[in-house]
Amino acid sequence: MGEFMKFLPITLIIVLTSSLFVALVIIPVLAASFMKLGAEKEEVNKKKAGILVAILLVISVVAYVLKANIAGGLAAFFAIIGLLNILFLNRIGIWFKDVLLVWLENYYESIVHFAIKKSNSAWFILGTIVLFILTLGLLQVRAPKTVFFPSTYPKFINITAELPIGTELSATNEFMKKLENHVMEVLEPNKQIVKSVLTTVGKGAVGQNEGFNISDTPNKGLITVHFIDFEDRGGINTFDILKEMSAALIGKYPSASISVEKPNEGPPAGKPVNIEINGKEFETLLALSDSIQHLIEAENIPGIEGLHIDLDIGNPELLVHIDRDKTRRFGVSTGQIAMTIRTALFGKEVADFKDGEDEYPIQLRLKEKYRNDITALMNQKITFRNQSNGRIVQVPISAIADIEYSTTYGAVKRKNLDRVITLYSNVLEGYNPTEINDQIKPLLAAFDMPDGYKYEFTGEQEEQAASMEFLIMALIIAVALIMIILVSQFNSVVKPAIIVASVLFSTIGVMGGIATFKMDFVVIMTGIGIVSLAGVVVNNAIVLLDYVDLLKNRKRKEKGLEEDALLSIEETEQCVIQAGKTRLRPVLLTAITTILGLLPMAVGLNINFYTALSEFDAQLF
Repeated sequence: MGEFMKFLPITLIIVLTSSLFVALVIIPVLAASFMKLGAEKEEVNKKKAGILVAILLVISVVAYVLKANIAGGLAAFFAIIGLLNILFLNRIGIWFKDVLLVWLENYYESIVHFAIKKSNSAWFILGTIVLFILTLGLLQVRAPKTVFFPSTYPKFINITAELPIGTELSATNEFMKKLENHVMEVLEPNKQIVKSVLTTVGKGAVGQNEGFNISDTPNKGLITVHFIDFEDRGGINTFDILKEMSAALIGKYPSASISVEKPNEGPPAGKPVNIEINGKEFETLLALSDSIQHLIEAENIPGIEGLHIDLDIGNPELLVHIDRDKTRRFGVSTGQIAMTIRTALFGKEVADFKDGEDEYPIQLRLKEKYRNDITALMNQKITFRNQSNGRIVQVPISAIADIEYSTTYGAVKRKNLDRVITLYSNVLEGYNPTEINDQIKPLLAAFDMPDGYKYEFTGEQEEQAASMEFLIMALIIAVALIMIILVSQFNSVVKPAIIVASVLFSTIGVMGGIATFKMDFVVIMTGIGIVSLAGVVVNNAIVLLDYVDLLKNRKRKEKGLEEDALLSIEETEQCVIQAGKTRLRPVLLTAITTILGLLPMAVGLNINFYTALSEFDAQLF
């Protein structure tokens, strides 16, 4: 998670550093070179602007004739903007600057004057604190759902099927053909948005959250349904298809375990429901996992797709028991027996076949029909030289060993030197993983775990808790560093305390918005947003307080007072009012431009600027 979370702050640091350079170096040069004194109050020169628009239109036409569509599109775009500026944009800008902003400044000035008048300031501070507490209470009452990462319309759907261990590849393939036909039936009403349906049987048939697996899995299959791009789907919601797929497939095939999952959003996090059971003895772990699975299933918690364990417990095994006394009498070693069986099954390179510069290894092993015949394998003769008389002797394996059919585990997983078994499940679309885990936790809290054994919620829930803890800690550290820097810069504790308090109270809007509209609390996005909000609030507060100090210093110079001399309450209030009125305009403009810049992303508006300029087709969706 730390690797994932570092990219956004690094990007912001680079962007802010670049913007600082532009603000301190580039903009002053451009302003001095092109801005005229009082030009902001002038009406646009329609004659000059009309000539410029005409020139741009001519350039656009020439560019299109020469097939330079991009240059022609840019020239046409600027010509349209220039024409709109002549018609009404210039007048709107002047009205916004000279009328609306002036009215807002005067209105804000009256509010600030009222807020700091006599005892009103104490009531405003008390009211803000009460509002903060009420917002926290409203957030608790509304209880928004907590999600780890925001979900988008799935680009593809994975349907995994697991048959009993020992199922041959051909049988799994036949089952996957039937399952694929069923999937195609479900997709039939929306087949126009399906790009491809890919089926994998055996090796490589693993879901997105199962990680990398190099082992052979002849009993597993995977169907991946890919959809066309979002803009071409005609408004069809792939979440609805995911729900239909889950309802149509899960629980309908008793011979197989079916799972339907959407692509994982954000960093790798594991399954939404993921319970690890740790301990020493494997048999005890199996019994505990089975008991916990039945306990959860008996509760019938809605939203759980189906609990599974990550352990193959029915893996067939053929044990070869060697009679040590007989092998000593015949003079045969266990290594010779093992090598003979291995050569029969897997082969042994005995020579090379050369064809020109190409070289091919020659493998010696039994025919397939004998490899699958236990009797033929056990009746193989081991050829060796007798150590006592030096003669060549042949002994069948069945004379010195016998066999036993058994089962074993597919793999044994450990964590911190303890064996571990994981119970996991996907969550059906429309249900919240955090709410489901909150229903499971009281059940396991009442479950009697033996000494030396424990359980813990991992997977997505672990990553979600770690991310929330990381973001809270990052916010605390950031505010602490800001506090230290501000104390050293202002040489005061009161002013940094005011700035930090403004950061705290700014979260009223965040929590109030989430509670009012009952939005999901997205751990990653909301957490990053709050941290970013703290930076914006601190910036505005620093500029405001610094400007108040600047006005107070000017007032002291006007009156011939020393730098640290105290001003009267009336004069201080005038400085505060004037600073608030003066800083309102830049704060509003920066906020408005930021909001407008982020608005297309917020509403999901997509524009293809390349085709808009070259083909007059913006491909809006």
